[in-house]
Formats: sequence, C-alpha cells, structure tokens
Amino acid sequence: MRIGVLAKAAGVSVPTIRYYESIGLLTPPARLGGQRIYGVEALNALSLIRHCRALDFSIDETRDILASVERRLPCSDTKSFAEKHLGAIRQKIAELRALEARVASLVSGCETTCCGSTAPDCVILQPGCGAA
Repeated sequence: MRIGVLAKAAGVSVPTIRYYESIGLLTPPARLGGQRIYGVEALNALSLIRHCRALDFSIDETRDILASVERRLPCSDTKSFAEKHLGAIRQKIAELRALEARVASLVSGCETTCCGSTAPDCVILQPGCGAA
C-alpha cells in the first residue's frame, strides 16, 4: 500500500509516517517506481506506536517496545518497561500535586492580601513566594 493509504488506515498523517521513519521507529519500505510500498507489518507497527504514545511512552521507550516485539522477547520485558513507566508517571503525579498545593496557596494568599492591588504587587508574582 502507498503511504497515503497507510496513513489513512493507521489514523496518522503522512508527515508522521515520514518522521517515524527518519527517527528509526518505522523501517522505510522498499520502493517501487520511486514510491514507498508498505505491507501489513507497517500498519501493525504504526498501531503499536500509536498505542504506546497514547500511554505516554517516550519515543525511546516506544522504540524499545517495538524492538522487543520484533525480537519476540518475553512479556516480562514489556512488563518491565511498563513498571518503569508507571514509576515515572507516579513521580510526575507527585510533582504535580506539590505544584497544585503551591499554586493554591498563592491564589489563597492573593485573595486575602492583594484585594485592590495592582498586578506588580500581587503575591503570586513575588519571587520566592510559594517556591519549594
């Protein structure tokens, strides 16, 4: 299938396919008459790439997962990728919760101390206020 047909079938754009090829996520296919001709393997790879990206795996993590699928490695390897990724997600959530608490504190401080003040005097904009 040609690149446009593959893009439509996979639900991605043609530039996305070209990008994935340029960074080594997707193997460029053989050309016939100067045009890329893709097989079902490319469609399967794109489906997996989209799934990994929807789960917020990085490009490098996605590349590792694709390689494990191609090499038919045990499921435990994929589980290891997912466990590491889950740890990173949990860390990010903890950081976002701390940020939420700091910003909420600043908003509350603004409500009690800035009424009628001008923006430059706002407690939210004061360096060091709410910083960890």
